[in-house]
Amino acid sequence: MEFNASRLHLPRYRTSVASDLCIPTESVQADASNFAVLELFTERRDMMSLPVTEQQKPIGLISRNIFMSQMSKPFYHEVYGKKSCIAFMDKEPLIVDGAMSIEDLTFRAVEAGEKALADGFIITEDGALAGVGFGLQLMNVVATMQAEKNRQIMHSIDYASVIQRALLRTSDAELRATLPDAHLEWQPRDVVGGDFYFFERHEGGWFAAIADCTGHGVPGAFMTLIASSALSQALRELGPRDPAALIGAVSRAIKTLLGQDGAGSGHAGHAGSNDGMDCAFLCYDAASASLRFAGAKLALHVVAPGEEAVRAIDGARMGVGYVDTPAGYCWHNETLAIPAGSLLFLTTDGLLDQIGGARDIAYGKRRMREQLLARRDAPAGDVAAALLQDSAAWQGKQPRRDDLTFFCFRL
Repeated sequence: MEFNASRLHLPRYRTSVASDLCIPTESVQADASNFAVLELFTERRDMMSLPVTEQQKPIGLISRNIFMSQMSKPFYHEVYGKKSCIAFMDKEPLIVDGAMSIEDLTFRAVEAGEKALADGFIITEDGALAGVGFGLQLMNVVATMQAEKNRQIMHSIDYASVIQRALLRTSDAELRATLPDAHLEWQPRDVVGGDFYFFERHEGGWFAAIADCTGHGVPGAFMTLIASSALSQALRELGPRDPAALIGAVSRAIKTLLGQDGAGSGHAGHAGSNDGMDCAFLCYDAASASLRFAGAKLALHVVAPGEEAVRAIDGARMGVGYVDTPAGYCWHNETLAIPAGSLLFLTTDGLLDQIGGARDIAYGKRRMREQLLARRDAPAGDVAAALLQDSAAWQGKQPRRDDLTFFCFRL
């Protein structure tokens, strides 16, 4: 019987088990002579292993390679030919029940050592011999199962990306309708990411946020769901005009949801996790043409008309939600009078921390500021395109380190 390790050969609606690898085979009784085994191996050149049984129960396994090597030695025919075949059998082969899962079988085969992979193993049903399995088939099945798992995981992640992008769609629409000269770049390092953004119009102005949650990929995406949900709840309760209070509310919500509310203890090991985010929240008041900013480890960069340098308004050095962030910590607002035509820029650390260049160092704030100053009068979309081009050239062949999100706009 030829074994087929393709995905279609494996069961689709139950866990794969050892019997899926079972190849029916001939066997010999323990009292069979070595001459009988030699005759069988000579007739069946495809037979690599031969089970030895007593009353249909396997007690050993004869490896073709070992047996033929021994019987080819001088005088072995005469000395061992008529003796019992147990002389050359492995008395402790790997014997598994057909109902054993492939996962458990893999661990057992590894524990049994090289012989189980090279010479095969015996598969039983209700204690009786059912057939044999071989290491190559086991490896093929494990590889096929892993490939299928990876395919299913990637399909799930791809669909999760659709959901994550859908959650950002409302903010995209609100931003386009409110700020004609703006660009928001969101590039997950993996298919899904740990950065998110939020934009919402309100009476007399608008509110915007970008955030960099712990991790990237799937863990980061879960954190964005927690953090964005906490932000939406805080906005419903507090309104948009006090960014610092909103950061505090989001921090307390994350700490509570993740069981990290041992405020200020500094002992992450006492909690189930130690996760949170860096963020920047903005609220713009159209009547006063003022911008209120609060940040947690993220800064607001301003290029005002006539100024020769980029002004940075730093956020607090305290992260949001982490175990060592006190529950009562208060972030502070900065209220800024923004001259007309000013270019404003917010970014997570995915842009600044990207390694590259001739010396494999971070892209850094200096290069970012140079790009902002060089295109201070250009539309926000052109500024963003120049930054992306410059950072990509800087990255070169280095792998992407993190998610990349930035918000560039002109008032």
